[in-house]
Amino acid sequence: MTVAAKEPGKTRMNTTNLSTRIVIAAAMAASTLFASPTASQQSATAPASGEAAPHSWTTEQAVTSSVREAWAMGGKTEEGFFQIVQALTQISAEKRGITLPDNDEAGKKAGNWIKKQAKKDPDQLLYVIVDHAVQYSAHKTAAQQ
Repeated sequence: MTVAAKEPGKTRMNTTNLSTRIVIAAAMAASTLFASPTASQQSATAPASGEAAPHSWTTEQAVTSSVREAWAMGGKTEEGFFQIVQALTQISAEKRGITLPDNDEAGKKAGNWIKKQAKKDPDQLLYVIVDHAVQYSAHKTAAQQ
């Protein structure tokens, strides 16, 4: 994988794949935190058409939501929560001027970390958790190269 710096000390990597992996793990975390029998049976993947299903929340609402509130805003489904985490991941990466590594292991680690943090305190801001995961993933990948 080629690494190109946007600014000294800032690394650019592929965003989409790790973002998706992080989001899937986070969606699974939410389903275990707030699971109902029907919610745990929902798919943690994006719609088959490749298009995100419409949602009723705004970016501002997503950024200011706790884990518990984000789960409710996502319709208490893994797919809905997935969309929120994905949006937050993209916001964090853009604000920090980075894209995320295209690496299964990194995505799994970040997703598991999000899951662990979400379980610790469902009333904390979800964006803080996701932003930390984005920073860590980008930093860890840059250090390995």
